[in-house]
Amino acid sequence: MSEKIRVGIVGYGNLGRGVEAALKSNTDMELVAVFTRRVPASLKIHSQSVEVVAVDNVGDFANRLDVLILCGGSATDLPEQGPHFARSFNTVDSFDTHAKIPEYYAAVNEAAKESGKTAAICIGWDPGLFSLNRMVAEAILPDGKEYTFWGRGVSQGHSDAIRRVRGVKNGIQYTIPVDEAIEKVRSGENPQLTTKEKHLRQCFVVAEEGADREQIAAEIKAMPNYFAEYETTVTFISEDELREKHSGMPHGGFVIRSGRTGFAAETSQIVEFSLKLESNPEFTASVLVAYARAVVRLNREGQTGAKTVFDVPPGYLSARAAEDLRRDLL
Repeated sequence: MSEKIRVGIVGYGNLGRGVEAALKSNTDMELVAVFTRRVPASLKIHSQSVEVVAVDNVGDFANRLDVLILCGGSATDLPEQGPHFARSFNTVDSFDTHAKIPEYYAAVNEAAKESGKTAAICIGWDPGLFSLNRMVAEAILPDGKEYTFWGRGVSQGHSDAIRRVRGVKNGIQYTIPVDEAIEKVRSGENPQLTTKEKHLRQCFVVAEEGADREQIAAEIKAMPNYFAEYETTVTFISEDELREKHSGMPHGGFVIRSGRTGFAAETSQIVEFSLKLESNPEFTASVLVAYARAVVRLNREGQTGAKTVFDVPPGYLSARAAEDLRRDLL
């Protein structure tokens, strides 16, 4: 792969900007175009030599791109965009509605198989890196229990979901792990924890003028796959307060596997993987870029269809040659 990997970005929100920034640190890749639903001339990006193109014209770039990185939201964008773009391009996306992953995989896999393309789905840190760590820890410690905690931080997918509620002008959502639950797990107690016992969800919402705030709050709290299963609070604030106090995008979390080994299962073993992120979208974008490299490699080898983090060889994420990885990192 001596030639640079040619990349296109679909969508230029927080995640799209993060991908643009991440590509600058990956010298084996180059950004060719940003595709947007906005008027292209109105969109200002950091890379001055890169084209900004209406998303309806993405087909014109079929022979100019090696991979498309899809930066839309999981609520309404990716369910349509994932299968659609996989019919013409290798793709990477960060679809994160866990309950709908099987049906999303099936739709993207069918489209990519038919077109001979490769599509990495659900790429990020959860689903993504956390998924990989859950799988590895379970394989190593089959006699055990797995716990995942998210936050404290901003969930992009959940924030996008509340912004799509009728009457919501803007909003942000924080996922907050319950400290008492984490300590019980780390101590090896292997507690049975309900969804509400593990996390709180905190929503800050800017309502449109005249909107029914009670209805907005009720709709958010009842939203399946996002808030219905959690203790959720909805606080209405002004646009100024949202900008002043909630403009950052921190996040993080923990995957913990508490297990036992030995003939009598007498030995306690705990595996923990954690992230502490100042910028959720910038980190997620960096993961997407690494997997974009892997997708191109897989496709050039003839491996087509939808792929998850379970299906991608870790070495394919790196720009370094396999012999370099064995020498320096193994």
